[in-house]
Amino acid sequence: MGGNSWTVRLSAATAADYRQILRWTVDNFGSAQARNYADTLSSALKALGAGPSIIGVKERPEIGNDIRTLHVARNGRKGRHFVMFRVGSLDGRDVIDVLRLLHDSMDLERHLPPTEHG
Repeated sequence: MGGNSWTVRLSAATAADYRQILRWTVDNFGSAQARNYADTLSSALKALGAGPSIIGVKERPEIGNDIRTLHVARNGRKGRHFVMFRVGSLDGRDVIDVLRLLHDSMDLERHLPPTEHG
C-alpha cells in the first residue's frame, strides 16, 4: 500500500459540528439518512489518514496559513460539508488537525478558530 500514515486529530469544535450535523439530518431527513451521512463524514475523515495530498483537497490561503479543505462529497457519496484542516507535526509525526466540519454555503473565514499553534 505504501505512503506514510498521518495522524488525524479532531478538535472539540469538529466533534460538536459532527453531532450538530447529524442531529439536523435526523430532524430533517430521518435516522436512516443520518446514519448514511455519518458514514459519508467518517469516510472523508478517514481518507485524510493518507495525507493532505489526496484528491479533492484544496489549499485555502484566503482563509488562513496552511488551511485546507476537503469536500465530503466524494466517491459517489453526496454531501454538503467541508472538512477544514491544518497540516502540522507532533513529536516528529505528520499530523492533520481537523478544525471544523462546515456546510459548504457558510462563509468559511468567519468560522475559523483563532490562530494558535500548539
